[in-house]
Amino acid sequence: MPFAFHLEARTGAARAGRLVTDHGEISTPVFMPVGTQATVKGATIDGIRETGARIILGNTYHLCMRPGVELIDRAGGLHRFMGWDGAILTDSGGYQVFSLASLRRLGDDGVRFRSHIDGSMHMFTPESVMTAQARIGADILMSFDYFGGIPCPRPEAEHSVALTTAWARRGRVVHGARFNRSGWEQVVFGIVQGAEYEDLRRRSAEEITALDFPGYAIGGLAVGEDKQQTRDITELCASLLPAERPRYLMGMGTPLDLVEGVARGVTCTTACCRRGTAAPARYSRATGAWCSRTPRTPTTSRPSTRRARVRRAGVIRARTCAISFWRARCWGRCWPRSTTCISLPT
Repeated sequence: MPFAFHLEARTGAARAGRLVTDHGEISTPVFMPVGTQATVKGATIDGIRETGARIILGNTYHLCMRPGVELIDRAGGLHRFMGWDGAILTDSGGYQVFSLASLRRLGDDGVRFRSHIDGSMHMFTPESVMTAQARIGADILMSFDYFGGIPCPRPEAEHSVALTTAWARRGRVVHGARFNRSGWEQVVFGIVQGAEYEDLRRRSAEEITALDFPGYAIGGLAVGEDKQQTRDITELCASLLPAERPRYLMGMGTPLDLVEGVARGVTCTTACCRRGTAAPARYSRATGAWCSRTPRTPTTSRPSTRRARVRRAGVIRARTCAISFWRARCWGRCWPRSTTCISLPT
C-alpha cells in the first residue's frame, strides 16, 4: 500500500486525517511513543498496542551505537527485532549533533561522534544516515539535519539552514524520497530549521519543500525557549508547509504541547519523557525490578523462553513499583529506601 496522507476534516488550522503506510493506517493527529533503542521504556509491546498506538519512534544514533545496524538488519529489520507490527519513524540523529556537542566535531561533510558508550569514533554523513535508516527498516526516515538551539547567534542559524538543506539534498539522492528496500515502502521527511529567525524559517521551508518530500518536520524547538515562542514558530512553519502533506512537530510531546501543536496544523508529535514523568520507570530500574539479570546474547534476536518469562515478571513488578510510587507522591509521602523490592533471579 503506497504511503499517503488523506486529509478528512479541518477546523481552523487544525487537521484530522489518515496516514497510510505498509504497516497500517494511523489516524491523525497522533502522538508517537518514543522507542529510542528499540524499546519504549516502562512498557511492553503488547502494552503499547493496547493504548491504540500504531506508530512509534526510534533513534538512528542510539540504534547505531547499540545494538548496531548490522544486528538489526540480520534480525530482519527493526519491526521484527522488537516484535512491533505497526509503523516506525526514525529520527536521523540530528538532535544528538546538538545535545552531544562535547562529543562531536561538525563539518560540511557530516559529523564525527565519539560514542557516549565506549568512546569509539563514528562518522555520520547524510548518505550514511539514510543508508542506516533504510537498513533499520523504518517506514518514515528523517533527513539528517543540524541546529544550534534557541537562542542562537544569527551566523550559526544561517549555517544551520544551509547545512540542513545541503544534507537533505544529499540524503535524498541515496534512495530517493520513496523507495522499497525491506519489502515495504519507505519514505523520507525533510526538516525545517532556522532557530528563532522568521526570515530563516521561511527560507528553510522554501528550500526544503522545493525538494518535494512526502512529509515535513518542524525542528529545532523544545530546547529551552519560551513556550509562546515555540507556539509562534510552530504556527509560522506549519503555515509554510504544503497542506496535503503530513507535518511532524519534533520534540514536543506533553499533552498541552500536543493540543497547541494540533491547533496550529501539526499532524504528529513525539518527545522523550520529562524528568517527572520518567521517575517511576527510572525508580523501577534502580531497584532492580526492571530488567533481567540473566546474561544477554547479542547475536540472538529471540530471547529464550525462561528469559521471556523473567522479563514479563519484571514488567509486572515495574508497573507495581510505578503505581506505588505515584500513590506515595500524591499522598505527599516519600518512597522509603527500606521498602522491599523483589529483585529478579540471577
